[in-house]
Amino acid sequence: MGKRIISQARGHGSLTYRARKRAFLYKIKYPATEGEAMVLNIIHSAAHSAPLLKVSIGKEIFYNPAFNGSFVGQKLMVGNAEIKDGNVIMLKNAPVGTRIYNIERHPGDGGKMMRVAGSSALVFKKYDHNKISVMMPNKKEVMLSGDCRVSIGTIAGEGRVLKPFMTAGAKFFKMKTKNKLWPRTSAIKTNAIDHPFGSGRGKRIKSKIAKRNAPPGAKVGHIRPRRTGRR
Repeated sequence: MGKRIISQARGHGSLTYRARKRAFLYKIKYPATEGEAMVLNIIHSAAHSAPLLKVSIGKEIFYNPAFNGSFVGQKLMVGNAEIKDGNVIMLKNAPVGTRIYNIERHPGDGGKMMRVAGSSALVFKKYDHNKISVMMPNKKEVMLSGDCRVSIGTIAGEGRVLKPFMTAGAKFFKMKTKNKLWPRTSAIKTNAIDHPFGSGRGKRIKSKIAKRNAPPGAKVGHIRPRRTGRR
């Protein structure tokens, strides 16, 4: 009798396929208060590709991705601020052509877009009714509210993908911190006990359609297709 295939085992949930809680100690968000802030420290977080800034404003501490040129002890502004790297402002106050990162999708959500190392978006166009168009790195435009908060600048760590993983062990532990499936193996290359398509012998095709009421781990293949076969 065969075992659960990998996608089913991951959906079932176990210690094997679970991200370490220690990796997600720091939550990126914007503070509720406005004014002058100071960078207390630059932190390495296993769950994030970019270094994080530990910033204090009043009695509140928040974390934000580090930008190019940031340093400990730097003074930043949150709220009504000039256009300077690291400052946090509303999108409607950013001039067209400004580089921005950690963009809120909805006002007050703390920042959901442009948080990977070396990334930044561009303020592209301004429309009526407080709507701003933002150009993403893939040249697609995203329409957002002008009340969404953004950070000015480009995130640090742009050359992250240029440094190779010298050993398979280093790659393994890096992927394990984020609970990523690695190494990725195609189904037909597995043993017959590990997957319905395994071993490659026989090539007897089995149904790839998951049942409508299948549990999360078993929803693999064609999930609830409207129809199959030729018309």
